[in-house]
Amino acid sequence: MGEHYRTFSAVFPFILKTDNDKTKILLHRRQNTGYQNGKLDIAGGGHVEDGETAQIALIRECKEELGIDVKTEDLSFIHLSHRFSNRTYYDIYFLVNKYNGEPTIREPHKCSELNWFDIDLLPHDIIECRKEVINEWKNKRYYSERIEDEENRY
Repeated sequence: MGEHYRTFSAVFPFILKTDNDKTKILLHRRQNTGYQNGKLDIAGGGHVEDGETAQIALIRECKEELGIDVKTEDLSFIHLSHRFSNRTYYDIYFLVNKYNGEPTIREPHKCSELNWFDIDLLPHDIIECRKEVINEWKNKRYYSERIEDEENRY
């Protein structure tokens, strides 16, 4: 029997706020990561490590990258994306309903900017698959698949 196929998992928090009747999402600009450097991404995302559940990974990533404390009871599952580039990823998205602390850049070697953006007017330089998931979520679709072209591969 051959070796089992291996996949990767990543988690992404939708951290939202309302400002003047507009919903804003927290995004950060990637740098020195080897993936989509220079583009905006959902702030606080990262890989699920061995021995972690998706929620525990998200809580850890929010603390490591943003310095905020999140509890499992304050998370709501919102989307699963099965994405293939040169690796297969299962990207798991959660809405962060509540957190403690003020989001700040805690890994400046990986992140050059942290800002709130209108969720209905996303910037042109956001990573395309993240933009697609935000739109899927807004349209109440909880699962998507994506095969990335050579340009977007790792």
